[in-house]
Amino acid sequence: MTKRIDYGTVSREGLAALGKLEAYVMHSGLERSLLELVKTRTSQLNHCAYCIDMHTKDARAAGETEQRLYALSAWREAPFYTERERSALEWTEALTLISQNDVSDELYLRVRQHFNEKELVDRTLGIATINTWNRLSVGFRTEVGSYQVSGVAASDGRPDNA
Repeated sequence: MTKRIDYGTVSREGLAALGKLEAYVMHSGLERSLLELVKTRTSQLNHCAYCIDMHTKDARAAGETEQRLYALSAWREAPFYTERERSALEWTEALTLISQNDVSDELYLRVRQHFNEKELVDRTLGIATINTWNRLSVGFRTEVGSYQVSGVAASDGRPDNA
């Protein structure tokens, strides 16, 4: 596929604003490993190959196991995830696929058992942010495979050219 628009160049101010939100989420106190699992799962649901490539690389650089990354699309059946991770993944799927379902009170209450109010709001901001990055990368066909981990990952989670 051919890249359509270099959105990072075309809308520097817009990407800077999104980058600030991404930086907030990354520094909000949420555990890095779970942030990367959520970003990867969201990207799987949105069929964003660029972001799947990016976040699996970042997750592995931060110490995530290949086994957990390989099983992520089947997390409900895999025994490798904690209850906290499972609730975050369930919340992620419900919000990412919001047009296809209701975010029920039952789901909210299950998730609240594992996250306080601030953590849940910050996690939801993270889900909203990765969904936005996915839409940019899918819509404008960001080149898959070009992402390189710098350190553990860039502070805003995006490549230098985005």
